[in-house]
Amino acid sequence: MEDLSPREAIRWQREHRSQLIFRPLSGSVTLVGGADLSYEIGSDLAYAGIVVLDFPALEISAWSVVAAKMSFPYIPGLLSFREIPPLLTAWQQLPLRPQLVMLDGHGYAHPRRMGVACHFGLVADIPTIGCAKRILCGRHEPLDQKKGRFQPIIHEEEVVGCALRTKDGVKPVYVSPGHLIEAGQSRELALACARGYRLPETTRQAHLLVNAARRGEVEPGVWLRSD
Repeated sequence: MEDLSPREAIRWQREHRSQLIFRPLSGSVTLVGGADLSYEIGSDLAYAGIVVLDFPALEISAWSVVAAKMSFPYIPGLLSFREIPPLLTAWQQLPLRPQLVMLDGHGYAHPRRMGVACHFGLVADIPTIGCAKRILCGRHEPLDQKKGRFQPIIHEEEVVGCALRTKDGVKPVYVSPGHLIEAGQSRELALACARGYRLPETTRQAHLLVNAARRGEVEPGVWLRSD
């Protein structure tokens, strides 16, 4: 996949957009995942990690980290083609699988409706949610400053996600469904995973993990809670 040219990658996004499925999750959620990457400055080396947390307690149950050389160029709107290969490796070696994964990035709230959460959901066949720190496309009305308030993101006359306040008075995050989950559940789960920080614990813990790996504080590999 990383061997595609940028033009081929755009074509892939457009051709696979129709395969996305948005539907309610079946059954109760007991394990949630968070995924993120951290890059070495001035290098093509990146660390990709997935953290698994009990839900609703949000205690870490397992994680997986890999180090990988990035080969696809950094192009806004095509970042998933850099990030998916190492994320898939981290997913495949994960010792405990969650029922859904929340990724640091966009899902459907993408100019071609194929953010990293959509892309990962399709190739891993897992429900996914995109939770980004910056808006990529569209607009939204101002939000009330209270935690839990949200406004839909509108792009080309379509609701593609929402801006969600996860903590009183802090900047919102931008939440959209990736695959095999609906928009309302994506928002509700992102809010349920917010515990006093702007980022939900899923992506916050993944962010902490991959940065620790980049600094050499955590070795690439896997960990599983033993209790």
